[in-house]
Amino acid sequence: MKKMKIAYVGFGKSTNRYHIPYVQERETIEIARVVTPTLMKNPDAQHRMEASGTSFSTDIADIINDQTLDLVVVVTPAKTHFNLAKQLLTAGKNVLLDKPAVEKSAEMQELVALAAANNCFFMPFQNRRFDSDYLTIKKVIETGYLGRIIDIQVHMDHFRPNDAVLTGTHLDGSFYGHGVHLIDQMIALFGEPERVAYDIRSTRNPDSPVDDHFAVDLYYPNQMKASVHATESALVPYHKWLIQGTKGTFIKQDVDQQENDLKVGIMPGAIGFGQDSPQAYGQLTYHNQNGDRIEKTIPSELGDYGRVYDSIYETLINGSDKLISDHQMLAVIQILEGGFTNG
Repeated sequence: MKKMKIAYVGFGKSTNRYHIPYVQERETIEIARVVTPTLMKNPDAQHRMEASGTSFSTDIADIINDQTLDLVVVVTPAKTHFNLAKQLLTAGKNVLLDKPAVEKSAEMQELVALAAANNCFFMPFQNRRFDSDYLTIKKVIETGYLGRIIDIQVHMDHFRPNDAVLTGTHLDGSFYGHGVHLIDQMIALFGEPERVAYDIRSTRNPDSPVDDHFAVDLYYPNQMKASVHATESALVPYHKWLIQGTKGTFIKQDVDQQENDLKVGIMPGAIGFGQDSPQAYGQLTYHNQNGDRIEKTIPSELGDYGRVYDSIYETLINGSDKLISDHQMLAVIQILEGGFTNG
């Protein structure tokens, strides 16, 4: 089996939490290089990876000049993404770009065109397509229990009353940071909406230019509405998912557990990693063909952010379609950008 050789630009928290632990569980992937501005910032992790054959340096030219690499993964601050991706794609490298990929749709269009011109793979890291809760609601919708979907709501709520960001740009706010995932999930499920209505605010410090609260409605044909929400001021959170259809309702209370496990040092491959407890399973209520009211507890699907890498392997090595199409990538950024340009 051919191995996919990859390199990372960036070696901070996100790289070491949301990327490398999953990649190290996959025999099909080899981490060949890491480029980071500061060596030995995380000495234990660096020593472990060097012992297994990964080269560390501070010069991105080491990646650009390495013709053996199959993929370069950029996990750096969002404001650096566009220029780094442009540099790598110009050099003919395949690029996976952490979220939010870019700020402006024109930047995304330029990168998509550059990738096509140089016959390169280019995609954002939308790991939350493999959240447990998202995979579960996707399966429930596909079974048809709910009938035609009328309303679907998803929340990404926290209670962080003292963490208001006082300076920054849209890239530092909640809509670009959290909304990028929720908008992508809706586009993956239902496609591009016909219109979008925005409510984006800075609630913890009203004078801050950085948003921390949004409620955004996506309107689709057949009178369907998808609503994505996030706040940092929810002491008691809303449902994670609430879906209403012509035949039933599905409610999922709790979020995917992968991030919680990662934060306390439970890694992929550990027994029980990312698994929901039974009390966190979703509740389905619907009418069957006889008109009987049925209530079911739906066990959660198992999430796995590493499946993004599995999909890239299938694309680069076996020629499968990309997990996220160019059209979907552009649609997500257009909707994010629209929150700050549409009045």
